Amino acid sequence: MLEQTAILAEQRVPDSRLQDSIDARVIRACQQGDREAFRLLFEAYKDRVFSIARYSLGDEAAADDVTQQIFVKLITRIGQFRGESEFTTWLYRLVINTCLDERRKRRRFLPVSEFEPLPPMTNTANQRSPETGYARQEVADSVRHAITGLKPKMRLPILLKYVEGLSYEEIADVLGCSKGTVASRLNRAHKALARRLGHLRDEFEL
Repeated sequence: MLEQTAILAEQRVPDSRLQDSIDARVIRACQQGDREAFRLLFEAYKDRVFSIARYSLGDEAAADDVTQQIFVKLITRIGQFRGESEFTTWLYRLVINTCLDERRKRRRFLPVSEFEPLPPMTNTANQRSPETGYARQEVADSVRHAITGLKPKMRLPILLKYVEGLSYEEIADVLGCSKGTVASRLNRAHKALARRLGHLRDEFEL
């Protein structure tokens, strides 16, 4: 699928070594106010949190502000994490709710044309030639703008599935809905992206 391939080609690669180090002991240390544990948590997840916020809100300045808000909230709310789900699922739920709250504060959804353009993201794997790199960058930029233009109910499942790699069950847990609703929203999002990106199918072979 065109849009899936382009999304996964982006160079937002989390530090897996840091994330692997976030276990129950680190979470407990955070709950006990350990500053070093919080620093480790921040370093492990700041890029993932910012990525979701950027796509959800449509511009980097707002995403940066929300990312800071989320980690401030973590300091006071991490004690509420009981281990009944994966920590990442609990964290994503906090990220999504904070982003939705921020959008409500704006009182209206900005049209895509008013969003600040997302900065280009280089992909060294695609630098076989200037022409190839430029062509694939065009695809990635088109996909980002297409995703930004989706309504939040369709955009968020796309981000959680294809950018963060969550399962249907995990997405349902994060969004507080059923797996059937997740499947329905993803299906509608796929169709919307196919319409928006249909012109690329004849231009690029992915």
